[in-house]
Amino acid sequence: MRFTAIGAAGALLLLSVSTSLMAQRADDQLDPRSVEMVKQGRAMLAGGNVQGAGDVLESALAVDPRNRDAYLVLADIARKVNLPGKAIRLYREALSLEPNDTAALRGQGEAMVAKGAMERAKENLAKIEKLCAKGCADAAQLSAAIAKGPPVVTAQAEPAPAPAASPTAKP
Repeated sequence: MRFTAIGAAGALLLLSVSTSLMAQRADDQLDPRSVEMVKQGRAMLAGGNVQGAGDVLESALAVDPRNRDAYLVLADIARKVNLPGKAIRLYREALSLEPNDTAALRGQGEAMVAKGAMERAKENLAKIEKLCAKGCADAAQLSAAIAKGPPVVTAQAEPAPAPAASPTAKP
């Protein structure tokens, strides 16, 4: 009698686990709506609508957070609007989905150069060179960005203070 209750509980557990596993999609199958949104976002970006493209791409990630292309395009947008920290984070998300993506490693390395993190950018270059046995365009681009170095920020001169009005002067 005791074994029947334990056996029934075990069978129920096995049934619920197997059912939940069958309901999940394979990792390589993205939601078609998300893929279409990325296409729309790329078109909007090509048309110059950066804000709209970002909104559509974020919606694509809400539909399917495994869409690596959406992370890559959003990271490219972040770099274009001079937000290297955000770009690094977005590239990291893409790399968590595909650690051997040389385009994401290059983009993240270039964003690191813009932020001044030269050693980390060199680590990304080493990873790319390891993945590309005969060298590739991503390695050459990141190497050139590292050689160029971080952008030089010029300090803007503060405007000279306006002369103080004398209390005796009348307008």
